[in-house]
Amino acid sequence: MTKQIVQTDAAPKAIGTYSQAVRAGATVYLSGQIGLDPQTMTLVEGFEGQAHQVFRNLQAVAQAAGASLDDVVKVSVFLVDLGNFAKLNEVMAQYFEQPYPARAAVGVAALPRGALVEVEAVLVTAR
Repeated sequence: MTKQIVQTDAAPKAIGTYSQAVRAGATVYLSGQIGLDPQTMTLVEGFEGQAHQVFRNLQAVAQAAGASLDDVVKVSVFLVDLGNFAKLNEVMAQYFEQPYPARAAVGVAALPRGALVEVEAVLVTAR
């Protein structure tokens, strides 16, 4: 099996030694996204703004892989403040429909660039 790197200018460029996503067969592993605006590479304001930007970024990478958020089977969420858990659910409901993907949500001390939320995802395509 070969791996294929997925890259798009519609999502923030990697800020470290990683790819936006890697396809291995029908499975695509999307790297964690924070609320960076891909045009300015700066964080958007507030938790909800960042959460929406995270899912827009993941959506852009999924599309670059020939898929969509409908193909996501698992998300891992990292929150600086677990008090934002309910808001996260509200935002996620705007990007995912039932049946929802599997999910883990973890409280962390800090995220890159002072972000409030980071989400990574795994999706499976028909390919």
